[in-house]
Amino acid sequence: MTGDPRGGRTAVAVWCIGVAVYFVAVIFRTSLGVAGLEAADRFHVNASALSTFSLLQLLLYAGMQVPVGLMVDRLGTKKVLTLGAVLFTAGQLGFALSPSYGMALAARALLGCGDAMTFISVLRLGTRWFPARRAPVMGQLAGLAGMAGNLVSTLVLAPVLHGLGWVPAFAGSAVAGLIVLVPLVLFLRDHPEGHGPAPVSPGTGGFVRRQIRESWREPGTRLGLWVHFTTQFPAMVFLLLWGMPFLVEAQGLPRTTAGGLLTLVVASNMAFGLVYGQLIGRRPAARLPLALGTVGVTALLWASVLAYPGDRAPMWLLVTLCVVLGTCGPASMIGFDFARPANPAERQGTASGITNMGGFLASMTTLLAVGILLDATGHDYRTAFSSVFVVELLGLTQILRLYRRALAREREASAPERDAPERDVPERDAPGPAAPPAGESRRKSVRPTPR
Repeated sequence: MTGDPRGGRTAVAVWCIGVAVYFVAVIFRTSLGVAGLEAADRFHVNASALSTFSLLQLLLYAGMQVPVGLMVDRLGTKKVLTLGAVLFTAGQLGFALSPSYGMALAARALLGCGDAMTFISVLRLGTRWFPARRAPVMGQLAGLAGMAGNLVSTLVLAPVLHGLGWVPAFAGSAVAGLIVLVPLVLFLRDHPEGHGPAPVSPGTGGFVRRQIRESWREPGTRLGLWVHFTTQFPAMVFLLLWGMPFLVEAQGLPRTTAGGLLTLVVASNMAFGLVYGQLIGRRPAARLPLALGTVGVTALLWASVLAYPGDRAPMWLLVTLCVVLGTCGPASMIGFDFARPANPAERQGTASGITNMGGFLASMTTLLAVGILLDATGHDYRTAFSSVFVVELLGLTQILRLYRRALAREREASAPERDAPERDVPERDAPGPAAPPAGESRRKSVRPTPR
């Protein structure tokens, strides 16, 4: 590999193909969120059985992150994205045609497996086609495309569902998966010429163990996981399941108003994604303050809403809460900005998979905790949502424990890179410097230059 890739029009075109696949995957992922009542009627199930769709999808997504990361490192981005697109398209079509709850659950599981293969693949495209300094911005833009997919589900799929019915809406949306498959198969490439990662050794017996062990050994990977764990879940829990019941039952809002506040979370996420990406791209030192600041402000707003005297919080406070929850998604992307420079190119997929598990594990834990506490307390939302603080505290202690080691290791590994120009032109009669080990040289190529 000869330095950072240069980007350019070809890089943008290839990256946009990958982002289009992720965009469609998010539409399919969030399509159930606008069809909950229709799904309950179609499959004759209660609320508990209906929530199993979301929990199963989160469980599969989180559980597949490390295997998918290994697949990306071993097989390449194009093969994994293609398999993912085939699976989530088949799952969406199967969900449209399923005559029973069991078959619909199986179709949703298939969709979840395909969905789990998309985001890490898109992150890998960003690191392989663009300079390292632009990686934070490319990651935030990918997250922005995901939020746009969420909006499409709300603004487009919902009216089609209500106007044309279940099968036309879901089977028709499955066509989008076939559309993105065409450019994916024909035009997407894993990396530009001359910038491929080191080839994997033919001896594969210890490949999986080695990739996971060496990725986990890096403090930056573990810090990335805990940053993702601590920042993402408050908004995910709110959007995925408990936001609407909280706003309607605990705060007494009409469903249309509550739906508008959920849309505000998504819009805020998209706006802050651009801000966070630009800040981190220009000042990598802002990573930790932004992550900790997001956790602190999120906790403060939740505490203000839950502790507000009286039965209901005022609208201005709920609006502020939803705007702040929109920062959780962009802040979770900072986890990848810690894991990326800690690992060489051939481990980027595995490290991203480990990092991406964090937020989904926290989300599943909190989703279950809120449900259990609601049942135990007779739907006391103040007590149930207090579990958010426990999970945030756990993540915060791990971040504070790891960040010094992670940043010291990052500075230590990038220090030789600062001195590289002096060694590039040795004295004529002096012996040249010893070549660094292959793994070390590859590691340097993906680290951002310290600012």
